[in-house]
Amino acid sequence: MHKFILLLLFVLTLFSCGTDTDTGEFTVGSDYLALSNKVIMIDTVTVEMSTINFDSLVTSNKSRILIGNYDDPIFGKIKSDSYFQLSGSSYALNSTGSDTESVNYVFDSISMILKYDKYYYGDTTKVQTFDIHRLLQKVKPNTDDSNFYNNSTLSYSSESLGKVSFVPRPNQKDSINIKMDKEFGEALFQKIKKREVTDFDSFTEYLKGLVLVPETSNSSNVIGFSAGNSKVRLYYSKYMADQDEVSYILNFTIGDQTKQFNSISLDKTGTLLQNLPVSSSYLSSTLTNNQGFIQSGTGVACRVDFPNIKQFKNISTNGAIVNAELVLKPVNNSYSEKYPLADSLAVYIGDNLNRISGTLVNSAGTTVYGILNKKSDEFNENVGYTIPVGTFLQKEMLKAADSRSSLILTLPGISKSVNRIVLGNQKHADNKIQLKIYYISY
Repeated sequence: MHKFILLLLFVLTLFSCGTDTDTGEFTVGSDYLALSNKVIMIDTVTVEMSTINFDSLVTSNKSRILIGNYDDPIFGKIKSDSYFQLSGSSYALNSTGSDTESVNYVFDSISMILKYDKYYYGDTTKVQTFDIHRLLQKVKPNTDDSNFYNNSTLSYSSESLGKVSFVPRPNQKDSINIKMDKEFGEALFQKIKKREVTDFDSFTEYLKGLVLVPETSNSSNVIGFSAGNSKVRLYYSKYMADQDEVSYILNFTIGDQTKQFNSISLDKTGTLLQNLPVSSSYLSSTLTNNQGFIQSGTGVACRVDFPNIKQFKNISTNGAIVNAELVLKPVNNSYSEKYPLADSLAVYIGDNLNRISGTLVNSAGTTVYGILNKKSDEFNENVGYTIPVGTFLQKEMLKAADSRSSLILTLPGISKSVNRIVLGNQKHADNKIQLKIYYISY
């Protein structure tokens, strides 16, 4: 036993001094040793935090039209445009009985109806304004795959086909209705009436698609609308002598949701993230006020490394990490009612180039998440995300190769939202990351 304790003290010295980062004195928890079982709890292991930026995120086929912009006080200027292709269930005007003539049909109006899907982020007390534009090219990927990404764009006309300014009420109202340009609607109506548009191919040749573009002159919010339930509706009627006019509609929907995507951009100028490097590198939290950052939609993610975990093999000839718990603390005053905390974090395993190999799993192979403890106190000390990392660290400890894996943290809905979070590293004054490792020698 005396030999084991001497070896343990030697290993702890390695942890304290064997890193370029000054982590302070390496200590053992108060319940550090159960003599009968040779179990120790270690709570001062070096944990490195950094911020990375994924090259791109797939935003097509996510069932959400994401539209809006706002100036984030921490991350910068966020903006989301939404592109989509339309299709109709019918490309013919109504015909009843033997009446096959369309001479009496007349165009009335055209509108876009956007159905809320209850997602929102930012300040929904402020007015949002956006325009509808006509695409100049078909909704077709430029690459060999069939996806569109957060950095994908298509060319569109500068002419607005419709403008709306509104205060979002996603939890109180069903939809918003945007009156579209009458000349545009009349022209489309005449194409159908004259049988120049008769099917999907001729329709998309004439109307390749639309894009919703927010105005950036004001900072407001980002709102989600249902891609499957939103539509463009053309209203027309039939004049009949000595009778009331009969009204009809034609609906054009996003029938193929792989042809709908959101282009989400982030202008980081003047922020701590303005020097965030390309996707294969990282920005250390020591350069960003001891903070790590995550933002959905833009590809910003937090990376966590455990540089000294292999040294645990020196504690005992036969030993194992039986459990470990990582607790990440959101930085005080970085979240609010406008910028709420997500209930969980998604956790992935990455390599030194930030390439993801899979999700974090427990010993049973089940995917695990960082779960938010919402219990608050006067100083929010209990608010944090807890991640079980024992299985992961045990595998890292036993790796024969010099390479090591990192944990990459993102938020749920990474490809169809703009939620964000700021986390403290080990040196943060108020919201330090915590790691407790339970090691058994046998």
